[in-house]
Amino acid sequence: MGRPLIGVSTYLESGARWGVWHLEAALLPAAYPRLVQRAGGLAAMLPPDAAGRAAATVARLDAVVVAGGADIDPARYGAERSPLTGPPAPERDAWELALIRASLESGTPLLGICRGQQLLNVALGGTLVQHLDGHVKEPGVFGRHEVTPVPGTLYAGLVPEPCEVPTHHHQAVDRLGEGLTVSAYAADGTVEAVELPGPGWALGVQWHPEMDDDLRVLRGLVAAASRTARPGARATRPG
Repeated sequence: MGRPLIGVSTYLESGARWGVWHLEAALLPAAYPRLVQRAGGLAAMLPPDAAGRAAATVARLDAVVVAGGADIDPARYGAERSPLTGPPAPERDAWELALIRASLESGTPLLGICRGQQLLNVALGGTLVQHLDGHVKEPGVFGRHEVTPVPGTLYAGLVPEPCEVPTHHHQAVDRLGEGLTVSAYAADGTVEAVELPGPGWALGVQWHPEMDDDLRVLRGLVAAASRTARPGARATRPG
């Protein structure tokens, strides 16, 4: 069996510049596809599309990664917007929530990174803290802090010991979404990983594994994608 095909959601930005061009662009930091590739997968970018196409998109993939990025619109979880919440990204919110729901419904392995973890929580009826102090040391610069796994969880099975992770976020899980379990915490009690127990593989991490050399979480996703691939429909491509 070849390398599993793993879709990674993207930004949609109106002011991107390269060369002489200044155009709307679907963007993804190169660290995301490189992380998938280093962990043994094939990476495919998933720019925002109509939410109704999410199920058909997920059906062609072996796993889905929802990448980090902009703050989620608080209206998605029934909250008023804080003045500290960033500008909305409505196309991304709608598309990525649809990708998450399609992945959960189909049993497709799913990893949410930073914003992706928060969206997984929101998709299952949870809410967010709209601003945390201390988790962004300097805008645009990743910090590091320790996270501690919860024994017996999927995450703890991948990373059994406390470890330092690269981080850059000012929002976090507040009320936990239906069915989710917390699988790691920061020292201040912030939820750092959540997962959906059951036969599938669905994990969210608040940090940025694409900015680290530790491949254990992504290798777990790739292994799950290889196990659940449907012959003839998914990971039968040459490696």
